[in-house]
Amino acid sequence: MSELDFPKKTERGSALIWFRHGLRLHDNPALHEALKDCSQFYAVFIFDGESAGTKLVGYNRMKFLLESLADLNDQLERRGGKLYLLKGTPSTIFKRLHEEVGLAKICFEQDCEPIWKERDNSVKTTCEELGMKCVEKVSHTLWDPKEIIQTNGGKPPLTYQLFIETVPLIGEPRRPVQDVEWTNIKFGILPDHLLDEFEAFSSIPSPEAFGLEPEVKDKSPVVRWIGGETHALHQLTKRLQVEENAFKNGVYLPNQANPDLIGPPTSLSAALRFGCLSVRRFYWEIHDVWMKIRGKDCPPSDSITGQLIWREYFYTMSVDNPFYAEMERNPICLTIPWVDDDENLQKWAKGETGYPFIDASMRQLLLEGWIPHAARNAVACFLTRGDLWISWEKGLSVFLYHLLDADWSVCAGNWMWVSSSAFERLLDCTMCVSPVSYGRRLDPWGTYIKRYVPELSGFPPEYIHEPWKAPIVVQESAGCIIGHDYPERIVDHAVASKRNQKYMEAIRNSLMSDFPAPHCCPSNEDETRHFLMMDDAEIDHVH
Repeated sequence: MSELDFPKKTERGSALIWFRHGLRLHDNPALHEALKDCSQFYAVFIFDGESAGTKLVGYNRMKFLLESLADLNDQLERRGGKLYLLKGTPSTIFKRLHEEVGLAKICFEQDCEPIWKERDNSVKTTCEELGMKCVEKVSHTLWDPKEIIQTNGGKPPLTYQLFIETVPLIGEPRRPVQDVEWTNIKFGILPDHLLDEFEAFSSIPSPEAFGLEPEVKDKSPVVRWIGGETHALHQLTKRLQVEENAFKNGVYLPNQANPDLIGPPTSLSAALRFGCLSVRRFYWEIHDVWMKIRGKDCPPSDSITGQLIWREYFYTMSVDNPFYAEMERNPICLTIPWVDDDENLQKWAKGETGYPFIDASMRQLLLEGWIPHAARNAVACFLTRGDLWISWEKGLSVFLYHLLDADWSVCAGNWMWVSSSAFERLLDCTMCVSPVSYGRRLDPWGTYIKRYVPELSGFPPEYIHEPWKAPIVVQESAGCIIGHDYPERIVDHAVASKRNQKYMEAIRNSLMSDFPAPHCCPSNEDETRHFLMMDDAEIDHVH
């Protein structure tokens, strides 16, 4: 059993792991480094108003974060320690810990996105000034994004195809490190005056402690997402069974090939976003399942772990671009003259567009903090180039606030892609998502719609995706009059999408003679279809 000891102020050799993302004990190289040859060990999470995405955060995402911290603390308590939850500026806190408890080493997992650069550089500078050792380990990504850029000649690979041609030059991602051996680890205890100084939480707080309330107050979530490493590993076991069954049937990427909107969720994206689950463990477990089932070399990684590879790509593209989540100052993003329409933006965000599949998706987001990948594509296209012609930056802000799994680089990358602002052929709007036929393919009986838009629950399947077409007698029988109990369409998709296509064509033609070189293109048609999960019936402008 681990020991608990107050360290002597004069003792040197105390070490600390600073949790930000990477909220787990398994496959944690920074944790291994912190425990190596340390006299006292501390585990700390700092509420600095930014770390772990807390600068822009809603109730559901904060709840998931706090549950993840609670799980970490429970695991540490079983080993004789605890997770300290402090408030303040990291560099200031570490300086005081150095003075008070002889902190000699700080270890943390790399946060590669440029929004964390100022925070981490400040800590590194403090460590250098005070003679503390500072160790940063790569384990939030499969590869070190900086190494990918270096391998590509010092610049990020501007296309996904170039990315998947570059990473094999580095080699396979590293396997997860072994679990930590906790025997004889001595946990230090921070003195009370330091806890008071940095407003330490005596127990895991609730979202309400940060002034957050549920976005939907009169309805309980249908799907309950639970934060923390323990639950993530349990979900991983279930997900691997899904992958195994798919491989036996010759199917890759089952979550994309046949998305189930109403079944128990198998997504691990939120656990990956907070690092409750190691991405390296997920990657290698899937590859090992393939080898067990197929008994031969795996296909390319993007074939069976495609979403993980896209994640890597978007991280890499953001590393040296502090304006990556913006349009005007972003060198890889086209500047498109979107309209400023706050009224329709709010209707979209609240799930009041009059398009049932779009509204069901946005209401699920508000209620549960998550929506399937396919639904994200639909609502993002609807907001931007498909129907409303509103900037992807507006949609990104809504997602960053509500989505459990929203991280800065991946979320912004997806929005730029779907809006044709980057990562896609120059303003190619031929693959506009139809909010009707796309929804009908994914939810043919309207079960998903009825779950999240209950006012439409009485509509028969033939009208559930286009309730405005239902005769008044059908509407009366369903107990829902369009325009009274459920909103009229805010736009006519057939008209709006054709108009937006002409906008795109005009902008494309004006740019052809002076094309901004850094724009990430081209992608090919197959790649676009794969990303958006679309077929011919869902990409026209008339449904």
